[in-house]
Amino acid sequence: MTNEDRIGSLHEEAQEWKQYGPEHQLLHQDTSRRRMQLPKQVCDDNSHAQIQNMRPDRQWMYQRRTRGLIDPNFIDGVNSFVEFAKAHSNCLDGYLMRCPCNHKKCRNRNLLDEDTIKAHIAKYGFVENYETWIHHGESDDGIIFRGHVVGEVFEQFVEDENLSAFGTMIHDVVGPSFQSNDIEDNPTPAIQHIYDLLRAEQQELWPNNPNRISKLSVVARLMNLKAEHHFSERLYDDFCQLMKECVPSNNVMVDGFYETKQLVRGLGLPVEQIDCCKRACMLYWGEDRELISCKLCGHDRYKRGRTNFGSRKTMVPYKKMFYFPLTPRLQRLYASNATAKHMRCHCEHEMEKDGVMRHCSDSPAWKHFDKMHPSFASECRNVRLGLCTDGFQPFRQSGQQYSSWPVIVTPYNLPPWMCMKDEYMFLSIIVPGQANTKDKLDEIGVETYDVASKQNFRMRAALMWTISDFPAYSMLSGWSTTGKLACPYCMEDSYAFILTKDGRNKKWFLKGKLVKKATPQVKSGDQILEEIESFGLQKITEINGEEINYDIKKHCNKCGWKKRSIFWDLPYWKTILIRYNLDVMHIEKNCFDNIFNTVMNVSGKLKDNAKSREDLKVFCDRPELHMDERTKRFPKACYILDRKQKEELCNWLKELKFPDGYVSNMGRCVDQRRLKLFGMKSYDCHVFMQRLIPIAFRELLPQNVLEGLTELSIFFKDLTARVIKDKYMQRLEWEIPIILCKLERIFPPSFFDCMEHLPVHLAYEARIAGPV
Repeated sequence: MTNEDRIGSLHEEAQEWKQYGPEHQLLHQDTSRRRMQLPKQVCDDNSHAQIQNMRPDRQWMYQRRTRGLIDPNFIDGVNSFVEFAKAHSNCLDGYLMRCPCNHKKCRNRNLLDEDTIKAHIAKYGFVENYETWIHHGESDDGIIFRGHVVGEVFEQFVEDENLSAFGTMIHDVVGPSFQSNDIEDNPTPAIQHIYDLLRAEQQELWPNNPNRISKLSVVARLMNLKAEHHFSERLYDDFCQLMKECVPSNNVMVDGFYETKQLVRGLGLPVEQIDCCKRACMLYWGEDRELISCKLCGHDRYKRGRTNFGSRKTMVPYKKMFYFPLTPRLQRLYASNATAKHMRCHCEHEMEKDGVMRHCSDSPAWKHFDKMHPSFASECRNVRLGLCTDGFQPFRQSGQQYSSWPVIVTPYNLPPWMCMKDEYMFLSIIVPGQANTKDKLDEIGVETYDVASKQNFRMRAALMWTISDFPAYSMLSGWSTTGKLACPYCMEDSYAFILTKDGRNKKWFLKGKLVKKATPQVKSGDQILEEIESFGLQKITEINGEEINYDIKKHCNKCGWKKRSIFWDLPYWKTILIRYNLDVMHIEKNCFDNIFNTVMNVSGKLKDNAKSREDLKVFCDRPELHMDERTKRFPKACYILDRKQKEELCNWLKELKFPDGYVSNMGRCVDQRRLKLFGMKSYDCHVFMQRLIPIAFRELLPQNVLEGLTELSIFFKDLTARVIKDKYMQRLEWEIPIILCKLERIFPPSFFDCMEHLPVHLAYEARIAGPV
C-alpha cells in the first residue's frame, strides 16, 4: 500500500466517523482492526495498573474498547480532547495539531488535521503516559507549553501563551533585544519589516475564520510547498489567485510570489553577490570593492558594449559569486530554543570508558585541539566547523560547459543525529562559471545571545578540517593529486610506477622485489608548512598572471606541492592533527565502479583490456592470462562473468526490493540490453558495496575472488559504522593492505590506480578524527 493509499483510507475512515452513529462507528473500527491484520497487542488497551494510577477524569483515554468494540465514552472523550486542543491556538499550526496516537510515526510528532487525528486515535489509541496534554495546551501547573520539531520534539516554555509558533520564529530572528511594543515614530526599514511580520502573524486570513489561520502561516506553508515540490513562480502566482477566489472576499491573501518575498524577506538570512575576476584571481570585495580591473592580471571587471533599458548602460560583471555570511547563521542556532541547548552537546556528553567514539568530540584530533588552544576550549559554546566542497555541472544534459562549486559548512557542536542533517549544512559560497575554478577557489569573535542560558557570550569559530573528494582535495590543500606523488600521505615515499603500455616511463619496475619498508610517518603541520615555505610556494592570489603555469608546474614536478593553501593563514591550522579528510563515499563509489565494471566486462569502463593484458605479461607471472599465440586472443579471466551469468545478475537486481527509504529503486538502474548498471548515485553504490557484493557474486565468482571482494566490502562496512573504537580502527589499518594484496593477485595491474590505494589511509583518519 502506497502512502497516498494510506492517507486516502484514513480520510475515508475520518468521514465515516462523522457520518455514522456510535453503533456504526464501533462496528467499523472493529472490522478495521481485522482488515488491517494488526497484532492484538497494538489494538488492546494499556495495562490495568496504568489506568488505576491515572486521574479519574482521564481514565477513558486508555479504556478504548469494551467487548471488542470502541467504548462510547471514549468517542465523547476524543471529541472533547480535540475541542480542548483547538481552544489553545498556541498549539496549532494553522488548522493542524499534533497527533497523540500511539502509532510509531505520530506520538505527538506529526501535524495532522482534526479528522485524521480522530481516525488515528480510534485505530491506535493514545500514546502511553499522556495523561497531561502538554502538547495540546495543558500542564500540571497551568503553564502553557508549545512544541517545536527539528528532527525530534522539543518542549519549550513560552511566557506569552498567545505566542504562536510563527510568532516565536519571528522573535528568534530579531533577537532578545527587540521589544515589539517599543513603537517608533519613524522606524528604519529593517524594523519596519519586523513590524510587518508581527502584523501578518496576528492578522487572520479573513476575519473570524474558524481555524484562526493567519496570513503569515499561509505564506510560510506556501513557501515550504514551493521548495518541496519545485513550484515555478507562475504556478505560485496562479495558486495564490485561486486561493483568493476560494476564501471570503474580505481576505488579505497575498497576490503572488513578489508580495510574498516582500513580506518574508525579514525572516531570511543575508546573502551577498560579489564580483570576481574572470580568471578567478581576486574578489572585488572590501577595500577592492571599487576597482574596475583585476589588480593581479589586469582583466576588466565589467563586460563592454552591453546596454539595457534603452540607452542606459548597465555594468555587467564577467563573473560573480554568491556569499552567504556564516556568522548570522551560527548566531541563529543560539537564538532558537530548538537548537541552543544542543549546541553544548559535544561537551556535556561523556565518552564511554570502553573507548567508543560516537561523536567527533571523542576523537584524538578534537582533544588535541583543546589541549593546544585552551582559551578556545574553555567556552563550550564556541563553534567547531567542518568544510566540504565539490563541483557539479548543472546543465550536463544540455552539453553546456558550465560548472558550479558550492561550499558547505556544518557545525560539529550539534549531536550526531542533527549535525549531518540538511537543515544544519550551511551553504556559505556558490561559485558559478563557464570554466572550472579548481585551483583558484581559495578564499575574532562576535557577541551572541544564547537563549538557552539567557545570556550573551562572545562566540568564536574554528575550522576543524575539510572533507572532499580527491580532485577537490588538491584544490583545498595545494597538493597535486595526480601522477606518481598523488597520495598526500605517502608523498615521496610512494612506490607507484607507470605502466609501460599506457605511459612512456619504464624506470620504476618492481617485479620480483619484496618491499619490507615500514609505512611512512604522517608529517606534522609544522613540518608541512616548513616544507612549503622552503620551496617558496605562494598563494594563487599572490602569483601574477604569466607566472602562474610555469611556477606551479616547476614546484609540482619537484615536490608534489603546487601552491600554498590559504588555510595556512589560520593561526591554528598547523596545530591540527588532520587538516584535510578524504571523502569516504567518493572513494567507495570509485572502488565499486572499478570492481563492478570489470567483473561485468562493461566496454570502455573495465580495467581489463588488451593493453592491460600486455602489461600483465611484463609485470606479473600469470601465464594463464597471456595471449594465445595460435588464436591471437586473450583467454577469459576468472573475475569476468559470461553473458549468462550477467543476465542472471541483472534479472536478480531488477526484481530486488528494499525497505522504503533505504535506497533508491535499483531496478531502474539496470540496463538489461547492455547488461550493466547506469545512473547509480553515491549512496546506491554505498549500499551495493557493503550489503550486496557478498550476496550478488556468491554463486557467480570463484571462491578466491569472492573472498577478496567480501573482505573489502566488510572493511567499508566496519569503517562507516556509527560508533567506532580505536582498537577496531587499528585492526582495519592492519587488514586493508592484506586485502589489497589479495586483490592484486587476482586483478591486473591497471586495476590499481590511486583510488584503490587510498583505502589504506581511511582507517587512520577515522581513528584520529572520529566516526565517518
